[in-house]
Amino acid sequence: MVKSDIRDKLLRKEGKKRIQWALNRMPVLEIIRDRFRKQKPLKNLNIGACLHITTETAALAITLKAAGANASFCASNPLSTQDDVAASLVYDYGIEVFAINNEKRNTYYNHIDSVLAKKPKITLDDGADLISTIHKKNASSGYNNFPWASTEETTTGVIRLKALEKEGNLLYPIIAVNDAFTKHLFDNRYGTGQSTLDGIVRATNKLIAGETFVVGGYGWCGRGVAQKARGMGAKVIVCEVDPLKGLEATMDGFLVMPMEEAAKLGDIFVTTTGDIDVIAKKHFNKLKDKAIISNAGHFDVEIDTKSLKKIAKSSKQVKPLVTEYTLKNKKKIYLLAEGRLVNLACAEGHPAEVMDLSFANQALSCEHIAKNHNKLENKVYKVPEKIDEKVAELKLKSMGIKIDTLTPKQRKYLASWQQGT
Repeated sequence: MVKSDIRDKLLRKEGKKRIQWALNRMPVLEIIRDRFRKQKPLKNLNIGACLHITTETAALAITLKAAGANASFCASNPLSTQDDVAASLVYDYGIEVFAINNEKRNTYYNHIDSVLAKKPKITLDDGADLISTIHKKNASSGYNNFPWASTEETTTGVIRLKALEKEGNLLYPIIAVNDAFTKHLFDNRYGTGQSTLDGIVRATNKLIAGETFVVGGYGWCGRGVAQKARGMGAKVIVCEVDPLKGLEATMDGFLVMPMEEAAKLGDIFVTTTGDIDVIAKKHFNKLKDKAIISNAGHFDVEIDTKSLKKIAKSSKQVKPLVTEYTLKNKKKIYLLAEGRLVNLACAEGHPAEVMDLSFANQALSCEHIAKNHNKLENKVYKVPEKIDEKVAELKLKSMGIKIDTLTPKQRKYLASWQQGT
């Protein structure tokens, strides 16, 4: 029996059905899995993964096992684990999982330590908590059993790792899966956009049409949320600090203004920046009565929940994952999912069809590391262009879509400079 720490093995039956649903909707990963099963590119390699334990992640875990890996998984967010999926992975697929929905902070990091105890040669991260734990262990106790390399799934994690690299303190190579075109153009935009609105609606049953919807940040996640909110009939305001993104949001037809102004107007708020205090103490008293605030960035720092708790006269849970805060001015504010990822805590995360692209990049990047780890330096790398293109090619093929190819004459023209007007 594989090692695990999960909520309840009796949940496995439902988990297996849901995993199968995802597997049937991830054709690119299926193609990769069939090849991995024959070639075993990760044979006998210990792989440690700190990812959201969802049905889509299960498809990746099964693919890594098919490649011959000994994979151990823990959660990258205390509220994102699907307990039935965790049970099925352990008892139906023989994959180590250390994750329980709504686990406490100490348990969360104990689970990370359980994964690291396997001394993985490759790690997969979503937010860089596993990688940062290795770096902190090294600083405090001289831990030096570093993996060959890691992959990083999300924008927040890549930001942290590039900061480590800039400081000269990155201890092993990283492949920034988030920066692959077939990841952020689709996962971040379409996945986050749809699943965030799904989470808000599931948690509140709120009609989006006619509401003023405020999006903090206009990166790829913010673009997706803004687009989906407008598509559901909302009046959308975008708040930005980057003049180029602010200009882009304006040209895309959204109102753009500072959060202090938007705070007075918004009915529903979503933060998508990867930074702290996007909705802060100075904004709370300006919010409308019954405003809904939520976060679709990775960590629970984008909304200053500590200050909200301090200034609130009282608080109570009014629905699952909906906390009502009553301020001294008698206004009520509704915080979703404790300020954690609303799309994973209140819904099921990204649809399988878009995670098919992201996790295909993860699987192929693991293969790339296994083959090339001796050549990699301690820096943050982009996903190799050939992998990015292959994932797009396989996705189009699975959708039955064909595209043109360049003729020899066209290739020659694009490679030359002589021919002009």
